Amino acid sequence: MPEHCAAYSCANRRTAESRARGITFHRFPKDKSLRKKWEIAVRREKFTARDSSVLCSQHFKEADFDRTGQVVRIRDGVIPSVFKFPGHLQRPEKSRNTSASRKSEASLSETPQDNSVASTSHSESQPEDDHSYVMPSSPTALKARLTGALERVDKLEREKKNAKAREKRAKTTVKSLLSQLCEKNLINEELKDRLEQIVM
Repeated sequence: MPEHCAAYSCANRRTAESRARGITFHRFPKDKSLRKKWEIAVRREKFTARDSSVLCSQHFKEADFDRTGQVVRIRDGVIPSVFKFPGHLQRPEKSRNTSASRKSEASLSETPQDNSVASTSHSESQPEDDHSYVMPSSPTALKARLTGALERVDKLEREKKNAKAREKRAKTTVKSLLSQLCEKNLINEELKDRLEQIVM
């Protein structure tokens, strides 16, 4: 039976389709203190994670992942933070009371009415943005995401180069071993040629 994401109202399950979409699933931490923080972050009433409970990758920020190995992992100490909660589960935002925040609120309230109508109709036509693959609204956040993506590409290029070098060394080693086996008459020339064709 496929594992379901434990996040509130998330319908993601561990299936071939979700894997094809790049969604990964991560078990709740074994560390009791960190597990409790994950349980609180999920905001499900009376929820206690089992050893098999998982959260999908859409509830973590891109910086929360360690993609250096073959398996995508969550970095140590990370707490899930990307959720789409209904109104009664939302935490009230503290209002800022600085001169800069008052100025920005005043400038926002002075925008023309037709602009606000246009932006309202535009936002109604857009789907609800609650996952990490959605484009960020601010240029700074977009630039940060682009920088992160470029760094990941560079890292993957280096890993690819290293993997090719390891593969080349392994092939050379195998070829050398086959030659030694042939010299010691442990395999004949025909078998050596066949094995070389398979390996190379």
